[in-house]
Amino acid sequence: MAKKVRKTQAKSAKKPRSYKLSKQNKIILGSLLMLFSIALFFSFVSFFFNWQDDQSLLSEFQDRNEEAKNLLNKFGAAVSHFFVYKGFGIATLILPILLCLTGLHMFLGLEQKGMLKKWIWGLVFMIWISIALGFFAYTQPLLGGLVGFEMNDFLQDYTGKIGVMLLLVFGMILIMVRLFDFSPEAIGSYFQRKSSDLKAEFSSDKSKSSTTVVLDTKEEAPVVIDTYTHKKDIPSLKKEAELEKTFDKIEITPPKEMPQEELAMEVEKVVEEKEEVDNIADKLVDDFGEFDPTLELGSYKFPTLELLDPHGVTGGITINQEELEENKNRIVQTLNNYKIGIAQIKATIGPTVTLYEIVPEAGVRISKIKNLEDDIALSLAALGIRIIAPIPGKGTIGIEVPNKNATIVSMRSVIASSKFQKAEMQLPIAFGKTISNETFVVDLAKMPHLLMAGATGQGKSVGLNAVLTSLLYKKHPAEVKFVLVDPKKVELTLFNKIERHYLAKLPDSEDAIITDNTKVIHTLNSLCIEMDNRYELLKTAMVRNIKEYNDKFKARKLNPNDGHMFLPYIVLVIDEFADLIMTAGKEVETPVARLAQLARAIGIHLIIATQRPSVNVITGIIKANFPARIAFRVTSKIDSRTILDAQGADQLIGRGDMLYTQGNDVTRIQCAFVDTPEVAKITDYIGSQRAYPSAHMLPEYVGEDSGTGIDYDIADRDALFREAAEVIVTAQQGSASLIQRKLKLGYNRAGRIVDQLEAAGIVGPFEGSKARQVLVPDLVALDQLLSNETN
Repeated sequence: MAKKVRKTQAKSAKKPRSYKLSKQNKIILGSLLMLFSIALFFSFVSFFFNWQDDQSLLSEFQDRNEEAKNLLNKFGAAVSHFFVYKGFGIATLILPILLCLTGLHMFLGLEQKGMLKKWIWGLVFMIWISIALGFFAYTQPLLGGLVGFEMNDFLQDYTGKIGVMLLLVFGMILIMVRLFDFSPEAIGSYFQRKSSDLKAEFSSDKSKSSTTVVLDTKEEAPVVIDTYTHKKDIPSLKKEAELEKTFDKIEITPPKEMPQEELAMEVEKVVEEKEEVDNIADKLVDDFGEFDPTLELGSYKFPTLELLDPHGVTGGITINQEELEENKNRIVQTLNNYKIGIAQIKATIGPTVTLYEIVPEAGVRISKIKNLEDDIALSLAALGIRIIAPIPGKGTIGIEVPNKNATIVSMRSVIASSKFQKAEMQLPIAFGKTISNETFVVDLAKMPHLLMAGATGQGKSVGLNAVLTSLLYKKHPAEVKFVLVDPKKVELTLFNKIERHYLAKLPDSEDAIITDNTKVIHTLNSLCIEMDNRYELLKTAMVRNIKEYNDKFKARKLNPNDGHMFLPYIVLVIDEFADLIMTAGKEVETPVARLAQLARAIGIHLIIATQRPSVNVITGIIKANFPARIAFRVTSKIDSRTILDAQGADQLIGRGDMLYTQGNDVTRIQCAFVDTPEVAKITDYIGSQRAYPSAHMLPEYVGEDSGTGIDYDIADRDALFREAAEVIVTAQQGSASLIQRKLKLGYNRAGRIVDQLEAAGIVGPFEGSKARQVLVPDLVALDQLLSNETN
């Protein structure tokens, strides 16, 4: 039995088959296509000169003694007869060209995305040429081939020669517009350019002649390809950047006298320019593919299953028939003692708990069975039972009874399950297994935040390790970053080894794992600044959430020169929240509540754990924004109600036994066990690989105690001080992030300029996460203030 289970697990651990060609196979197939296209080209060309001599050999193809005059002998004669004579005539020469291009792309390992378009329009062009030659050169059937001759003859029977001529003209227009971007404007600009060149040549006074510059948006500028990260600017198409800036600066403020027709033309012009930018982005995607954020660490390898221990029997659950029958009989007997009849009873065996579903006889009140909870526990001699009356979605009553011999759910079995491996989620987390022995996988991005609570030693830290391990096995370092807060200083220390891969921290922090309460406050406020900055990016990109933003960025429709970048998910993990509330109070609760309320759409998700789920720690504001909650074993029903809004957590058996709710029903799960040595092996495996130069840097945060009482000398002011002051006064918003975006500066320099603006009396003092107050009403007052300083 165990061997069979191991085999099934090994099969489930295997990755799904991929039918993508390897690099070696692409080179082989590409060279074959190129050589085959050359052979077809020579055979087709040779056929036009020798087709009459080779006609008689087609019926004697199997005779080895006969030779054809075609350069590829009888094979070339037969193939050419089929494609040229019976096919498309001279237009068949397009076919080897398409085959050669396809083979060249495969041989050089280029993207194949644009090849389908080339094939479609190449075949359309081939059919059009065949019909056109069949119409104009009907006396020479070899030029248009049998297809062109027959198609022309068929069309003439129904539309006549004029109809065929009009169809051919329409076909030419279709091909020119779709394939060669033909437009009347392009012809007009061409003749305008030629006429201006002629005027310039025949002009007697060249120095006074005016030159007309025509911007041809159809030409592509040189492209610079580079790999880059979320921290660096992206070399992009110069034309795209110019067009984006042109579009952003266009303002339509028509006077009242402007005719309606001119207004419509202006609007249409703006729309056309925006469509031109989108067309350039589409061409970039066709030529180079979508932007891949994982390129900088392209050689990164995900952790393997061998790093995790099986923890005993990996197969499933051992069924003890005697125990099942004994418990069933005791449940039935106990209920019969209180004159409660049972129509049906069945058992579902889980790793640590067995669920007995009973269907009571008609007329039995559910509350009567719920009140017998302690009596049933006494008769079963169990650690603690839990009655679910009724089970949601079923017409039964559930009685959960702990197994005498519990089965450990290993993290390896959960990670190897097909449900986790095939999970199409943004942030998949595998918690463990349910009572029905199914792997329980949820998406953190849809929770969107998670609250964990339980008494000391009941499995909270192991649960956090299971969450982090799930994300490490599924997400690339470019896609997710962790902010780890560990007041205990020992629980999350092992994750220091992956600092430059997965962790995020403040610019002035030495350790990525945050243990000091002051740094926790600074980090939470820094995340609030990051949240505001990300929302600003989403607003300029005109999208609603981080997924839409990243999809648009990957499609190369956002210009990095405007501050856009790929945004990784940020997961904030706080191991002991009660300690922070005790020491910092509102300074911690306020930014946590703000992040919980607003940060979901921009990819910042919170996981908060505490061993004291009291109302002064888990306040109403926090609970309202944490619909997903996990309760390990707690000591009282009050704590269970505080965390779950329902009782039941006080009847758990500990050692990873937990209840999960996301606002509706409660699910009992046995949390997967991942030991400290396993986490150490995973972090060592990741840490030994090539990493980013540093951890992901959060925005710099300056606390109130480090405000600027310094009086900056005018000579020491930044070179961009005046421009920054004009930006702040115009926007009436005193924030470093605004200066950073408008003047394209680093955050440190922008922060120094804000300090200088405060010293000059242009902005007010620091006010936490809010923007500073602007003390100067307009640019005239600013000029007067600065001129008084110089005088």
